Order: sequence, then C-alpha cells, then structure tokens
Amino acid sequence: MSDPCALAHGDARDEPAVRTLVAVFSSPVADHLISFGADLGYRTALYDPADGGALPPLDENTDVVVTNHHRDELGPVLRDVLAHPVRWVGVMGNPRHPGPHVEALKQLGVPGEDIDRVHRPVGLNIGSRTPPEIAIATLAGLIADRNGRPGGFEF
Repeated sequence: MSDPCALAHGDARDEPAVRTLVAVFSSPVADHLISFGADLGYRTALYDPADGGALPPLDENTDVVVTNHHRDELGPVLRDVLAHPVRWVGVMGNPRHPGPHVEALKQLGVPGEDIDRVHRPVGLNIGSRTPPEIAIATLAGLIADRNGRPGGFEF
C-alpha cells in the first residue's frame, strides 16, 4: 500500500480492488450515492425493481445500500441480495424505529444469520438531514467499514 500522505497529495496511487456500489430504489439519496460513489472510485449501479431491470451482478466487492425501507419490495429485494456474497448490505432508516426488513425477511424464510448481515442504521452519525449529507455519511461509513475503522474522529 502507498503512503497515505503521498496519496492525499496525488503523488502516489493506491490500487484498491474494483468495488461496486449498488443503490436500491430510486430516490434523491440514491442519486447522490451514485454520483459521489463514482467520484470515490466505485463502479455504481441503481437498482429499482419498479423499472423492470434485473439485479446487477453482486460479488464480495459489492456494497448494497437500500435507500427506502417503506417499499413493498423490500423483503424480496433483500432476500435476493443476501443470496450473493456481497461485502456489505444496509438499509436506511431511523434507528429509533424497528427495521421493517427483519419481519419481511423472516416471513420469506431467510435464515437469521443472513438477516443479521443487514446493517441498520447506515453511515456515520453526523446529523445528516439532506440527501447529499445522507449520501456522504453513508459513503464515509462504507469506507470506514471497508478499511476496518470505526469512523468519526477516533484514530
């Protein structure tokens, strides 16, 4: 791995594995995740079953972020995602309310160990309120998780 200071100044290039970011369900947050994710070197994809498209290829270098936990397709989409060896999967939502994905996945017969792979809430707790802020917090959390860091100001 290259020197982090040299990387920050553009004097060296770190060559991480090709990563994919899949935003699930069209939304303003998904738009920003796709845009900012591409800037961060992710190969990006938007998946919304209402558009009739197929789930993009998913592998161990894929991070999946579900941007709407109110959609009827939440359970089936997560079930299909969890059938792949994705690196990370999370559902946006208020941490003070139970995640509707848990019951939806149980009703579909998804094993508990797979349900436990779904993170909620997602991102760093920075008080995000707008779609761009939520996308930045989410991507920062993904980067911290990928790099084995807690996020925030702990070093």
